[in-house]
Amino acid sequence: MDLVLFFNPMLMNLSYWEYNSWFEELDFAIVGSGIVGLSCALELRAKNPEAKIVVFERGVLPSGASSKNAGFACFGSVSEILEDLKTHSQEDVMALIRKRVEGLHQLRALIGDEQLDYKALGGYELFTLEDEQLYESCRSKLSVVNELVKEAISTKKEVFSVKNDPFSFRNVQKQIIFNHFEAQLDTGKMMQSLIQKCIEKGIFILNSTEIESFSSKNDQILLKSSRFNEIFTKKLFIATNGFARQLINEEILPARAQVLITKPISNLQIKGTFHLDRGYYYFRNINDRILFGGGRNLNIKGETTTNMELTEQIQNHLEHLLTTVILPNTSFEIEQRWSGIMGVGSRKSPIVKKLEENVYCGIRLGGMGVAIGSLVGKELAEMSTT
Repeated sequence: MDLVLFFNPMLMNLSYWEYNSWFEELDFAIVGSGIVGLSCALELRAKNPEAKIVVFERGVLPSGASSKNAGFACFGSVSEILEDLKTHSQEDVMALIRKRVEGLHQLRALIGDEQLDYKALGGYELFTLEDEQLYESCRSKLSVVNELVKEAISTKKEVFSVKNDPFSFRNVQKQIIFNHFEAQLDTGKMMQSLIQKCIEKGIFILNSTEIESFSSKNDQILLKSSRFNEIFTKKLFIATNGFARQLINEEILPARAQVLITKPISNLQIKGTFHLDRGYYYFRNINDRILFGGGRNLNIKGETTTNMELTEQIQNHLEHLLTTVILPNTSFEIEQRWSGIMGVGSRKSPIVKKLEENVYCGIRLGGMGVAIGSLVGKELAEMSTT
């Protein structure tokens, strides 16, 4: 007799105890263990102390961008905000900024500044010599952006101001725009804290377990994967952001972000977070290393992918900018390179919606996962109770 057919609750070699403890009678299943998925799980636990909650993650670690980003606690540079105003109404842009700031406050309250290694060092926007037109546009509209952001975040303090470059960058405009409200954090510590909180709350996280499809069956949601035959859950939450189109048909595209980091550099004076070219490039000092990412604008079509590889074109350009702009008088070596997958679309607002009975999604974070991920996760959990 075929033993798989004799006992086939799952295709994996599971015991009765394993199946019963982890998979039987699921109340809530969440797909994706990034910021959104884990924040959703914690909010569900707060509202449902006795529920069985399982988070399914395709990778050994979160696969998208939650543990691969640069750790910017930001809500947008001047050039990014001006770019958004070309395709969004002023009210929509203010709402986006407000949501990002609110999300950062929620993340800090949830985890704590010490655990996040949160440092309010401010943020800077640089402009290359070739970007003089963009620079002049940002300078001329700085007061307009300032008033918009001040109203959005309810502050009377100036948000953006112009400063002379104190860091000896090369091939950039002499003056840079400083954001007094920007900060940085440690992405790894953030995710470790979220995972630990879930464990403490009795939330199961199953890594290397990809959900490949779902369907409604007998008032429940049937989950299927190559790892198992079928699992039922009462409610399903999709929090896979850039990978979402593999499960659902929504207005979202994957966007790969490539990153590199140098080996430690002696006497590195660069402090804060830095933006370049409408946010397409970004860098910071982390443990006396320069972490530098971006370049998606060099090949938008090619970087619209869930393939987590590196390309020679973008990696070479990042090194070129390191040599000619960021570290012109400093020798450096590259220590690591990686890529992450974001979720973007024609609109910057996230998609948080009910897809069908007992199925919900929180996706399209638009490269602002650190800022809005925890807020989207909370909204996703709350949606299931309304």
